[in-house]
Amino acid sequence: MYSEEHLYSIALRECYLIGDINFHKLVRIFGSAKEAWEMTPKEYKKLDGIGKKMISDIGNAEHLKFAEKELSFCEKNNIKINLRHLPNFPKLLNECDDAPAILYEKGTFDDSRQKLSIVGTRNMTSYGKQFIHDFFEETQSCDYISISGLALGIDKEVHEQSLHFQIPTAAVLAHGFHLLYPAKNKKLSEKILEEGGALFTEFNSSRKPDRENFIQRNRIVAGISPATIVAETAFGGGSISTITFANHYNREVFALPGKITDKQSQGCNHLIFQHKATAISTIKNLVDYLGFNQPRHKTEELFSPREIDIQLPENQRLIFKTIYDNPQISLDDLVEKSDLSSHKILSIILELELLGKVKSFSGRQFAAI
Repeated sequence: MYSEEHLYSIALRECYLIGDINFHKLVRIFGSAKEAWEMTPKEYKKLDGIGKKMISDIGNAEHLKFAEKELSFCEKNNIKINLRHLPNFPKLLNECDDAPAILYEKGTFDDSRQKLSIVGTRNMTSYGKQFIHDFFEETQSCDYISISGLALGIDKEVHEQSLHFQIPTAAVLAHGFHLLYPAKNKKLSEKILEEGGALFTEFNSSRKPDRENFIQRNRIVAGISPATIVAETAFGGGSISTITFANHYNREVFALPGKITDKQSQGCNHLIFQHKATAISTIKNLVDYLGFNQPRHKTEELFSPREIDIQLPENQRLIFKTIYDNPQISLDDLVEKSDLSSHKILSIILELELLGKVKSFSGRQFAAI
């Protein structure tokens, strides 16, 4: 189930001063965690930005022993270990410069599905609760995965309403899989897994839910999705950090506005005022903007793609057919499949949009209309 690369990745990530960015740098240089583990102490003088202090702990046998125990723990508890430098790591998250080197996973997560992160205050009001219910009711026929942090309040409501409307949901934790915090949500976490959802954490089984872990966790919530909604938050609430990460990653951000006198709306209002989030006017407009108008089950097409694109010029026909055959395809994938430059593709997509044949969604994704 696990390879030698998993063993050395866990050991390397445990080393002093080797955070996610330095880990990724070493793996890029040497090609694998094992090679980085064995070669860095010998070659560090040739590495730009890697000093003797940083590599002093690499090769420590205690870290390998810890990694062996961690692999045993993961195997016993059916935990998948996703390594950033290997395939199957969540694609959008992998684009983030500070993405976790290791992402532990329980359950089922289909990364090809569209994803939406929804966060908010632990002190949820009836206004936020109603919004969450109405949003999931409106999108119950849409094919996407909701993402949140399994905290009390808005996070809990997101996961529960997802389950109620049979929409897959994934929770990102701020601790290892040896426990569940908050304990009140243990049954909910089990229900998420039972209903085909997933739990994620970057923290190994020795890590407790320390305060700083929650901020660190929030970057995964923001990075794994092309868009994030903040339902309610006060000034300085934890959700603000999630939105800061989402802005940094150039993700779409939406905020539910409220009365300026309502404490749990003041953070949202301020994000909108600072142009760090788009105000949610109606749920229908939000759903349209997100591109959640694609049903889970395709209905029979009235016209074949051949009938639709027969009149298009060659390049337009190529891009339209690629988008038609690959709903919600990203710009990077279009470049790979068409061998055209991103600049050329974007101009063609604009032409197709004006013809009413293609629609653009958040995260530079596209679908045929």
